[in-house]
Amino acid sequence: MKEQLAKIEREALEAITGAENPAALEELRVRYLGKKGELTAVLKQMGKLSAQDRPAMGALANEVRSVLEETIELTSQKLAAAALDLKMKAEALDVTIPGQEAALGHKHPMYIALDEIKDIFVGMGFTVLDGPEVELASYNFDKLNAEEGHPSRDWSDTFYFDADSRVMLRSQTSPMQVRAMETMPLPIRIVAPGRVYRKDEVDATHSPMFHQVEGMVIDKNVTMADLKGTLNLLAEQLFGAGTVTRFRPHHFPFTEPSCEMDVQCHKCGGAGCPTCKGEGWIEILGAGMIHPNVLRMSGIDPEIWSGWAFGMGLERTAMRRFKISDLRLIFENDVRFLEQF
Repeated sequence: MKEQLAKIEREALEAITGAENPAALEELRVRYLGKKGELTAVLKQMGKLSAQDRPAMGALANEVRSVLEETIELTSQKLAAAALDLKMKAEALDVTIPGQEAALGHKHPMYIALDEIKDIFVGMGFTVLDGPEVELASYNFDKLNAEEGHPSRDWSDTFYFDADSRVMLRSQTSPMQVRAMETMPLPIRIVAPGRVYRKDEVDATHSPMFHQVEGMVIDKNVTMADLKGTLNLLAEQLFGAGTVTRFRPHHFPFTEPSCEMDVQCHKCGGAGCPTCKGEGWIEILGAGMIHPNVLRMSGIDPEIWSGWAFGMGLERTAMRRFKISDLRLIFENDVRFLEQF
């Protein structure tokens, strides 16, 4: 038995120290020290020994087990250290190599224009409001003096959710003007940007989904001159000093008198081109003095208070601001286009 233990120790030490990886080392541990291992098998023969020889063989066997366990632990540590060294070399970072610049996004041109508009109005003391895109027709039409039968309420122009034409995708952000009049203390100065929806065919200046910025002022002794002065200031700060504008009479049910404001076409300078449909001008917004009926429906006395309101298309403003020739470019997500901004 003494010779068997010496042989096992010799062979095991040679195999353990030569193990190439943790898996091979574990196989050797099981082979020699496991429940069915070679050393265990020898120990099971201890009962055949005489009472005199048994203590000496037991001590020798324990010594062999201790040597093998210690060698296995040392070899395991060496293999782990070698694996870590290989990993460190494989994952080493050469700090002298130039890094790769990360591609960062930037604001969309339309939202650049929106932020500029917000800054201009906030600088004039306006409050920015946000509201629901799914709206009640009472806020979108009734309380804005657009009664049943008005062309804008037709199913061919508006996206409704119900057969009674009471719930809809808002066609303008004007409902926020009504909500402001119902909830905010007077005087009021607000702008309300957001998405709106109309059944327009897609072309160079139209889309069924687009963005509007509505604005409103209600105070004492407010006049049309205040409206024109504010809008001309807006145009000059957005498009540059000397921007040419014109105001044309128009009709809106919620303002009286009403007007539309155009800016000279940035593409042709007023000569006429496809972008402005040959007119030389691009309509930017509709505006006017708030109709007395609209004030009354929101509980405001038109004999004491007066106000003006406007609604501008954000996409067309961005087109003029950045000299974009086709509105569809704003929505197509073409990186070649967006990278220009």
